Amino acid sequence: MVGYWGYTVYLTYLSLISAVLGVGFAVVDHNAFAGAVCLLVSGFLDLFDGKVARTKKNRTDREKKFGMQIDSLADLVAFGVLPAAIGFAIGVNHWWQWLILALFVLCGLVRLAYFNVLEDERQATEGGANTGFIGLPITTSALIFPLIVIFAEDFGEWFQLVYLICLSIVGLLFVIRIKIKKPKLPMVIAMVIFGAIVLTILILRKCNVF
Repeated sequence: MVGYWGYTVYLTYLSLISAVLGVGFAVVDHNAFAGAVCLLVSGFLDLFDGKVARTKKNRTDREKKFGMQIDSLADLVAFGVLPAAIGFAIGVNHWWQWLILALFVLCGLVRLAYFNVLEDERQATEGGANTGFIGLPITTSALIFPLIVIFAEDFGEWFQLVYLICLSIVGLLFVIRIKIKKPKLPMVIAMVIFGAIVLTILILRKCNVF
């Protein structure tokens, strides 16, 4: 079969599947809450896929490069296309709003492609795990937009505008040249806990608990 199908890429594949399901919920069912839940699930899976991949010590150079490429392609769908699709779920229906969604995805695409170029150069000279990023990592979408969706009912008719503004700011941060350190274990744990809280609140609000 074409490609690699070992355990080192399973989490990435599952992240993509979750993202595609989220796009379906958002675009077909206009269900922003289900889309946001799928976005969070993709975020959880992406958080650990690199760590799982590095447990295999005898990976070939092709396997490493394949892992990096497939991770970026999955990230574009999960953290670029899915947040834009959620925009359709909340009723974005004007051409200029579609343009904002498209530009957000474009910024995510450029961010990921640029990261791949830098990472390929870094791997050739340094090796090991990456310690920092230039530009806001696209994976931050997994926490930012589900958190915003929580307040959809509170913002009422203003929610579309709030969502588009946040989408524009985050997309811009993807491509602004700012240096961000890779989170260490305590921060990763905090992100997991925060994501779990957001997921719980999303489900409770969807069930009209509060």
